[in-house]
Amino acid sequence: MHTLKGRDFLSLSDITPTELASVLKTAHEQKRSWAREETSTPLSGKAVALIFQKPSMRTRVSFELACTRLGAHPVVMSGTDGAFSRGETIHDTTKVLERYCEAIVIRTFAQSMVEEIAEVASVPVINALTDEHHPCQGLADLLTIDEHLGKLEGVRMAYVGDGNNMAHTYLLGGALAGMSVSIACPDGFQPLPDVVEQARSIAAETGATIELHTDPVAGVDGAQVVITDTWASMGQEDEHDARLGAFEPFRVDTALMAHAADGAIFMHCLPAHRGEEVVDEVIDAPYSVVFDEAENRLHAQKALLSLILG
Repeated sequence: MHTLKGRDFLSLSDITPTELASVLKTAHEQKRSWAREETSTPLSGKAVALIFQKPSMRTRVSFELACTRLGAHPVVMSGTDGAFSRGETIHDTTKVLERYCEAIVIRTFAQSMVEEIAEVASVPVINALTDEHHPCQGLADLLTIDEHLGKLEGVRMAYVGDGNNMAHTYLLGGALAGMSVSIACPDGFQPLPDVVEQARSIAAETGATIELHTDPVAGVDGAQVVITDTWASMGQEDEHDARLGAFEPFRVDTALMAHAADGAIFMHCLPAHRGEEVVDEVIDAPYSVVFDEAENRLHAQKALLSLILG
């Protein structure tokens, strides 16, 4: 088993293909162990700071439970109750938190903030979502694909929608796993070029392929996994109406799913805006695995915390 002891996890590019496989193997084992009602508390006596500058349900609940079930104490801070929200500098707040906690998990707006905290902190820092990356969701999604299709390498995964933090996460995660990654976004909403380049660099080593499309049908063609995300993420509410026109052709409906491979699964990190990026007939279909995906946040994060703090 490859340990990640003491390491930061700011994006999926922070781990190697071998380390990714190790996290997923650990998550599979922990999920099976939990189903057998076996308990283990390898992080007993440790504390993890969980900072939520952006609202959260799945991330907060899954991280709190992951800490508790591993024996660690979750210290949750949200809204205006302290960390980074009252004018105290990132440096000073981080230096205080590292005296109390063995790790810092933060969900915030800017990737640059997470990177600054990691530079200051002497304890591991985990990115629980920023504007550029959502690596913990990526681990859960790869775990879900592996669970349903029995493999990752060679699987064709299509993401349809905004070239946002989720698109970046699938580019890097798919490249690490040796997948065929297809990203379809409207003109003007493509992923960041440096993230695409990073994914292509990883793909050159793993045998993965990276495709970018502006036609959703071409993007989904033959895909074994079809994924989408909200068209206006948190913090982009003011852009919602303006985005509707551009994203309308990228709605995942039964007509678009018909271009995917036989037996394809549908995924969405939630929350879903039903009727916008996905219709009820798709998200409620037997081939939709969105709630397995949500559950797997817990198992993937337990594995990650075990390997970083164990």
